[in-house]
Amino acid sequence: MAKKAAGKRDSLVVGSKVREYIRKNKLMTSGELLEALSNKMYCVLDCAMERTKGNKRSTVRAHDL
Repeated sequence: MAKKAAGKRDSLVVGSKVREYIRKNKLMTSGELLEALSNKMYCVLDCAMERTKGNKRSTVRAHDL
């Protein structure tokens, strides 16, 4: 298996679904959108996990978002 570049993370979004959703609104998707969206999701989830830990729970819930 090939090693990932330093700092490169797995995508948290399904690119085809994102592009399909945007295309339905008669818009186009830039090449960098999917990576930016995935990075945003990492940020959102990191914040939710911190909130979960702060509340001494081990389950991330919808209201942690």
